[in-house]
Amino acid sequence: MESKIRLRKGALIRISEIYQSVQGEGFLTGVPSVFARTSGCNLRCWFCDTPYSSWRPEGDYLTATQVAERVLAFSASHVVLTGGEPMIYGALPELCASIAAANRHITIETAATIYQSVPCDLISISPKLSSSAPRGASAGWIHAHEHRRKRVDIILRLMSEHAYQLKFVVDTTADAEEVLRFLDELVDYDGQRVLLMPQGITTDALDQQAQWLVPWCSDHHVRYCSRAHIHWYGNTRGT
Repeated sequence: MESKIRLRKGALIRISEIYQSVQGEGFLTGVPSVFARTSGCNLRCWFCDTPYSSWRPEGDYLTATQVAERVLAFSASHVVLTGGEPMIYGALPELCASIAAANRHITIETAATIYQSVPCDLISISPKLSSSAPRGASAGWIHAHEHRRKRVDIILRLMSEHAYQLKFVVDTTADAEEVLRFLDELVDYDGQRVLLMPQGITTDALDQQAQWLVPWCSDHHVRYCSRAHIHWYGNTRGT
């Protein structure tokens, strides 16, 4: 299956942007961080808020050394490798090794549909639910997305190898109930590492979702995950 997902072997990584900001999601919310966003994704979630790295990928192809040099030119000690989907690039382990050698903390954001052995301090796994299916896409992409989006075997392997957080985007109570069924398949997990994040790109939408999602998370012994950067900056690129 991984060959169908197309792990892109070679020395180059397509990068849409590198910038320093403040982490707005997950365990490290509030921590100054350098974000290196890879361009290209093997999924097509309808709610993707970075289409320039997925639906309409853009950016330059750089070597792992070039990416590391640009990342390390910033002052923040935490680095987030995000996308798109970073795991599609075979040069990712080399990039991580270079950043780790400079004593930077590394978070990798991934949907966990492709496995690579990578050095990192936190693996941020964002499994995609059935409601993430692309809208208005070709039949080929709809089929590919559904075929690829759920790889429990890869999720379990990454959880066993790294400190992890499981971050689910939910839009409805039906999504939240699907998360519970998903977690049943994982069997052994830490509920305090399970984060439910509301779908939305405006503060009004996020606040409305929080009204039901915050108590739902409390009732089911998982954690609510705010999208703090939306509240701080709006849905603005480079933040």
